[in-house]
Amino acid sequence: MKAYLAGGCFWCIAPLIKLVEGVNSVTAGYCGGDEDHPVYEAVKHQETGHRETICVDYVPSFISYPDLVKIFLQSVDPFDEGGQFIDRGFSYTLAIYCETPEQEAQAKEQIRALEDAEGRKSFVSVLPLKTFWPAEEYHQNYSEKNPEEFLEEWKASGREAYFGALPE
Repeated sequence: MKAYLAGGCFWCIAPLIKLVEGVNSVTAGYCGGDEDHPVYEAVKHQETGHRETICVDYVPSFISYPDLVKIFLQSVDPFDEGGQFIDRGFSYTLAIYCETPEQEAQAKEQIRALEDAEGRKSFVSVLPLKTFWPAEEYHQNYSEKNPEEFLEEWKASGREAYFGALPE
């Protein structure tokens, strides 16, 4: 099964989701825009209408879709309307792209539960999946290929102050 989650900078969300038991792989990419084959520089500069998104390949017998969405919501700041941490603009805003009406209903239920628990409105869009475009190869497994640069990004972005140190 697959889940498509736009959680701000895909470099920062991918390693958190990869730690979840039952996740086989995480692919960095782009969703939401109408332009075919978007490229990083255009997405980053808000030129395509895409969001940085991860495609999560997971095993439902280990982790359900609702539980994966719940973990995703705990891995971002769902109350930030303008992006995530230092990454600002539409391409860094939050979204859950759904393949089925069941996924849409489950995602909306998790968001409602979060909002009820926090007593405030979140800024997570729930949208139908159009096309997921994998990002350029250098974005794939970025934290593993570039551990020092990734840790600098994690700290400089404000995520370390918000979430704490990365899990081992």
